Amino acid sequence: MDYIHENMQPTAGKILCCQCGIAIEANPSNMCVNCVRTEVDITEGIPKQCVIYFCRKCERYLQPPATWVSAQLESKQLLKICLKKLKGLNKVNLIDAGFIWTEPHSQRIKLKLTIQKEIINGAVLQQVFIVEFTVHNQMCSDCHRVEAKDFWRAVVQIRQKTQHKKTFYYLEQLLLKHNMYQNTVNIKPMHGGLDFYYATKNDARKLVDFLLLVVPCKYQIAQELLSMDIHSNIANYKWAFSVEIVPVCKDDVVCLPKKLAASLGNISQICVVYRVTKAVHIIDPISLQIAEISGQVYWREPFQSLSGPKQLTEYVVMEIDPIPFHEMPHVTPASKKHVLSEVWVARTNDLGVNDQQYYCKTHLGHTLHPGDSVLGFHLVNSNVNNSDFDNMKKDRVPDVVLVKKLYNRTKRNRQRNWKLKHVLPDLVDSSSDGIAYTEFLEDLEEDDGYRQNVNIFMDKTKTPVDLDDIEDEGLPKISLQEMLEDLVLSDPTGEAGADMVT
Repeated sequence: MDYIHENMQPTAGKILCCQCGIAIEANPSNMCVNCVRTEVDITEGIPKQCVIYFCRKCERYLQPPATWVSAQLESKQLLKICLKKLKGLNKVNLIDAGFIWTEPHSQRIKLKLTIQKEIINGAVLQQVFIVEFTVHNQMCSDCHRVEAKDFWRAVVQIRQKTQHKKTFYYLEQLLLKHNMYQNTVNIKPMHGGLDFYYATKNDARKLVDFLLLVVPCKYQIAQELLSMDIHSNIANYKWAFSVEIVPVCKDDVVCLPKKLAASLGNISQICVVYRVTKAVHIIDPISLQIAEISGQVYWREPFQSLSGPKQLTEYVVMEIDPIPFHEMPHVTPASKKHVLSEVWVARTNDLGVNDQQYYCKTHLGHTLHPGDSVLGFHLVNSNVNNSDFDNMKKDRVPDVVLVKKLYNRTKRNRQRNWKLKHVLPDLVDSSSDGIAYTEFLEDLEEDDGYRQNVNIFMDKTKTPVDLDDIEDEGLPKISLQEMLEDLVLSDPTGEAGADMVT
């Protein structure tokens, strides 16, 4: 007699498959796996081949019905787009999904999917299969609008009534720094300004709000009706934003209205504009008193500049004496970067012809030395058409107002080993514009507060800067050294290099 051991484990009984007759473990379908797969296909209804659309211009994929999404190859975003293209996945349980490597130029994307589904009598079948996607090229609607060049719904017209484009050079760098030009359909240089075209009103409105924060300006809105559906009350408009920037630039001599000068701490009416950012920064060359004029204040009491770059005269410093502290007019707020001095100057064209010299006070005592060249505006011999200037008392009008020191431009351009990026290659299209652009680069070198909002890049085509040679030229060594230390090398493409100037 055979005895069953107490610790012996019972073995599972086997049955024969009802289709092929092989021995299998018992399951609810009473069939082997191969027979179940021949009888039931859980991938039925799921397409094995599909089409996905790709825009080669903006490198985005179409996510139905009309959304274009940026996605890299074999990324989660692309996997999500592909799975949404497959119909019938909601009827099965998706266990795993992944990419199978394909040649990037083959225009094929393959997915390996693992799914489960309940079949006969509660049995669960798992199956692995491959889905192949064919990539078709199709231009998206946004790129169509960009290529059309004439499709727009809103335009921002920026204008400034000046003789040069230095303000627009500065504005171009601000647009580059804050990426405010990416949604534009087209940018056209126009007489006196620029036109920015947009596909939607909201994008144009963002640019207008940005301009209000970075430059003193005002704007007006106009609209044109294109079409209207009277049944659904839907209308299509074209919008135009007219932005006017204050017609005052850096190094302009201005005459303030008497009421405005009194509201700014009784500052002198004859002032020099030493910086224009989100406000107009002015300085009194006789007392070093400074003030800021915002866009709202300017449009309440508008004024025009008395001189531009073409009206400035070159002078030679004959003698300069800094004014002692106890003899200075103690006004507030006063500039701490400038030095008030008494100076005798003579016109460069008069040297060797006559001995005419002019006495004036200047705020450039920290940079001027005897023999230096300086640009100034001769008020006495100028024909100024300004009502505020005509109403001033003659004893309060200086003979000459010195604006800026004049350096050797040829050597300065040769030693400049940095550059700026451009979004508008046609902005500098004439010799006069080239001179204005060179003056804009010089302003960035001389004013650290003016260049703090500008990205500066290395120019590897130029030789390294030698500070000893710069000192011999008379350039401001401290200011230029600060510029070299404050270079912003934020070039994501790597075109400008990665070495900082030291």
